[in-house]
Amino acid sequence: MPKAKHSRGRVTLGVALSLGSLIVGIGCVGYALVNIEAEYVASADAYRSVASIPTTPAVEQVMPARDATSSATSRAVTYPRDPVEGEVMGSLSIPALKQKLPIIEGTSDADLKKGVGHFIQSVLPGAQDNCVLSGHRDTVFSKLGQLKIGDVFITQTAAGTFTYAIRRIRIVGKNDRTVIVPTDHAVLTVTTCYPFYFIGSAPDRYVLSADLVTSR
Repeated sequence: MPKAKHSRGRVTLGVALSLGSLIVGIGCVGYALVNIEAEYVASADAYRSVASIPTTPAVEQVMPARDATSSATSRAVTYPRDPVEGEVMGSLSIPALKQKLPIIEGTSDADLKKGVGHFIQSVLPGAQDNCVLSGHRDTVFSKLGQLKIGDVFITQTAAGTFTYAIRRIRIVGKNDRTVIVPTDHAVLTVTTCYPFYFIGSAPDRYVLSADLVTSR
C-alpha cells in the first residue's frame, strides 16, 4: 500500500484560513478596545466640560440690615386719587441703566406692553408696605440683571418722588408668592422673568427688593 505523503514546511488551505480568521478576530477586538477607550476619554472630557458650565445660580445677595430709624419710612403718603387700570400713574428711573420708564397701573399683557406694570393688589410707591412692579425681560427690563446691591430706583408719582436702594437680589420660581407678601416698611419689589435670554415661557423670576431711603 502506498504511503501518504506529508508536506513538510507547507501550510494547508484550511490551516491558513483558520490563522487568517484568528488574526482578523484579534485585530477587530483590538480596534474595538481602542475605540471604546477613545470614546470613554471623549465622554469624560465632555462631562467635565458640561460640569464646568455655570448653572442658574441661586442668587441671594443681601445688603446689611437697614436703619430702622430712617425718616424716609415715616412720611405719610397721600395720593389725590387711586389710579385707574391701564393709565400711566408715574415713572420709574434707573440711574445705573440710564432709563426712565412709565409706570402703568396693572400687569395685564396690554399694560406691560406700555411700560412697567404696577401690581394692583400692592400699595402705591412710597407707602408703608410692599409696592410691586413688573416688566418684560425682553423690553423694559432687559438690562435688569446688570444692577447691583446699593443701586437705586426712583419713582415719581402724584404723591411725590421716592428713592429706593436695592438691598436684596434673588431668583425664585415663577409661582413663588413671597414676591408679593406684605412688609413692615416701605419696599419696592421689582420683578421680571428669568433667565433673561430664555426662549419660551421662562421658569423663574428675577427679583430685586429695595428699601425706601428718601422721599420728597
